[in-house]
Amino acid sequence: MKRVVSFRHTPIALISLSALALTACGSDYPLGSEQEAAAQNATSTLDGSITGAGSSAQGPAMNAWRADFAAIHPRAQIQYSPDGSGAGRGALLAGAVDFAGSDAYLSDEELEESRSVCGPEGAFNIPAYVAPISIAFNLPGIEELNLDAETIARIFRGEIARWNDPAIAQQNDGVDLPDTRIAPVSRSDDSGTTENFTDYLHAVVPEVWTDEADGTFPGDLAGENAKGNAGVVSTVSGTVGAVTYADDSAVGPPLGRARLLVGDEYVTVSAEAAAIAVDAASPVDGRADFDIALDLDRTTTEPGAYPLVLVSYHVFCSTYEDEATATLVKAFGTFVVSEEGQEAAAAAAGSAPISASLSVRSTDAIETISVRDGS
Repeated sequence: MKRVVSFRHTPIALISLSALALTACGSDYPLGSEQEAAAQNATSTLDGSITGAGSSAQGPAMNAWRADFAAIHPRAQIQYSPDGSGAGRGALLAGAVDFAGSDAYLSDEELEESRSVCGPEGAFNIPAYVAPISIAFNLPGIEELNLDAETIARIFRGEIARWNDPAIAQQNDGVDLPDTRIAPVSRSDDSGTTENFTDYLHAVVPEVWTDEADGTFPGDLAGENAKGNAGVVSTVSGTVGAVTYADDSAVGPPLGRARLLVGDEYVTVSAEAAAIAVDAASPVDGRADFDIALDLDRTTTEPGAYPLVLVSYHVFCSTYEDEATATLVKAFGTFVVSEEGQEAAAAAAGSAPISASLSVRSTDAIETISVRDGS
């Protein structure tokens, strides 16, 4: 898979992280008075602060993880800036954050680069958040449409320009499709959601979507763009006829969603359907045992699977410079992949919890984190 590493958003990440730090200066409990009150009666001795940045898709889940972790360890602080996956990976590789959230695993080039800030073993990927990517559209009165991968690709390439095009109509018998111009909206930032979306299209219909998977949407394709999942959803919500791709948790009224053709059936977007697709994933070749990067089978015909899905990772260093940081990173990472952490994400963001076996593997991998001198 082709990967393009972009650091152009790293300054934004650093600015956002600085703002978070300044916001926290006025209180030892950035999540509010409830956390401060809990600290008075807490038995946990875990304290300190770590900072992450990256995936905006993880935003709602991250808020839940931070809140629940703070209830258990109220003297510990987890700060996170949702600047986009590319910015998060760039910040980690620059040594500006302690962990990154990314909707795409580290490329081989990024893994090699990470050795300079994370020690000889470099950084590694842990699946933390699984969610389907919706094809979301703004057509008043229409809540659901059937679309195959070829039609989706041609829409985002600007080759299908109106919603009553025969390619759409033949898949949606009985739906009164308007003669409304289609306005595709893509991500402006280096995005793991974009990488997963373009990976799906290139894998399923490479003859139509000739561009290889990339976190940056092809610049030669017509259409509007906006930053983050919230940005594209907001733009589409305000534009009749617009369509975008976004983490399903970010999609709500007035937008409709497409049902995806998988094999011989159209599959409704759901956490359960995403989980079926992830279960068919295989480990990325050539990675260390503790690096749980996954290759998704976008062309699966497994009944009920929804292969337009992202597996969003937490990217950690294999070693940290001090014991306090390593301990807090391990504690937070372990909570996120636990049954409780995955249930919190599902409740907050509608994500698909990782399987029990993947949770165990992830916990064991996180436990390998150590201090830079090996102690």
